[in-house]
Amino acid sequence: MLEILLVDDEPSIRLSVGDSLRSAGHKVRTASDGGEAEAFIASHPFDVIVSDLRLPKRDGLTIFRNVRREHPNTEVILMTAFGSVADAVGALKDGAADFLTKPFEMEQLLHVLTRIDKQRTMQRELDRARSDLAARGQSSIIGRSPPMVRLFDRIETFAASDAPVLILGESGTGKELVARTLHERGPRAGKPFVAVNCAAFPEALLEAELFGHERGAFTGAVRKRDGRFKAANGGTLLLDEIAEIPLPAQAKLLRVLQEGAIEPLGTNQSLPVDVRIVSATHRNLKERIAAGLFREDLFYRLNVLDVTIPPLRDRRTDLPLLVEHFLGKYSAGKPSAGISARAWAALSEYGFPGNVRELEHAVQHAVVLARGAEIDLVHFPPQLSGAASDATQRPAGLLTLADAVRAFEKEYLGRALRVANGKKGEAAGMLGISRKNLWEKLKSFEAEDMA
Repeated sequence: MLEILLVDDEPSIRLSVGDSLRSAGHKVRTASDGGEAEAFIASHPFDVIVSDLRLPKRDGLTIFRNVRREHPNTEVILMTAFGSVADAVGALKDGAADFLTKPFEMEQLLHVLTRIDKQRTMQRELDRARSDLAARGQSSIIGRSPPMVRLFDRIETFAASDAPVLILGESGTGKELVARTLHERGPRAGKPFVAVNCAAFPEALLEAELFGHERGAFTGAVRKRDGRFKAANGGTLLLDEIAEIPLPAQAKLLRVLQEGAIEPLGTNQSLPVDVRIVSATHRNLKERIAAGLFREDLFYRLNVLDVTIPPLRDRRTDLPLLVEHFLGKYSAGKPSAGISARAWAALSEYGFPGNVRELEHAVQHAVVLARGAEIDLVHFPPQLSGAASDATQRPAGLLTLADAVRAFEKEYLGRALRVANGKKGEAAGMLGISRKNLWEKLKSFEAEDMA
């Protein structure tokens, strides 16, 4: 439910629109002119003001500007006749929630109000997230949704064990953070935590990276080097992207897990190691096994305990908490000016195929571009804001605002000329523009048609 002030000098509009808004569950108060509206606004806070542009005593643009300055949390929707579209578009650029051209369908207004209600709910969630983070401090894994509560319970249970853990999850969900948390909550917390990306090394070097090598063991091995297993001795070794390990290296890794000892390249010496293995992948290992790309016996060695991290789309209630966390991280200790309603709408509707990592990069991008001001839609990357220049990114039949306004202007000029029987001077007078201005606009449209 929203508290709405409806401002219009036509009694029929106040009655019909007001009744429809009340039937939709909103609380509505009406005003018949700008002066009465400003008196109501001064005495009572409203969620939304729906106002005509042309009003006695005080016009809708003046009301909008005053509300924008004195009540920034109140949204304004402007209603306008055809001749005032330019004013309405200007107000939209200055922060109005939307404008409706009379006559309009009630469903249009209700759709805008539903969007505003959703945005305000998201803002309340952000405020609550800010309070939660301040109260408990910022931990490495952020979330309070049911899937994350189940994840935390599983981590706490597995942390006390020394058994291998397989972490599953899409790219960007935070698999290394989960691995670190398992390490930090367990008995090995004071020992090394070592992570290795198994996809980052060519097959010839991966074994040397994991198990170490003697000087001269292969071309380029100019000095002896301890491997990641020895570096993690006593602690935890994360084998990230475990599905990318070549089959020969899989066989040697299986032997290490079975015997608890490594054999560096270039030597026959066996060195015992005490390492808890945590592995992670975004791939389906059972499919890899069926394709002959992953050893089944190694899978069962690694998959003694398993943790699956939910994607961001399955934990959308965590979005405010995550955004607030990243705002604090990238604002260099300075208080954030917040996020606009339409930016919140974009965040809440976007699918985030890159999960939490993509969200973090988007917030960092926005903080840099906003430079301390309120973060708006234009500050986010194009794929999130929907501002991609490629027309294929836009739903079929939907024009940009500039193209839509220009198409309307062209049609309206043609209508005025028909009413004036082709007399440009008379048409310009009805439109409230000069004859020269009308002529220039017509010439520009003719040039477009010929192009």
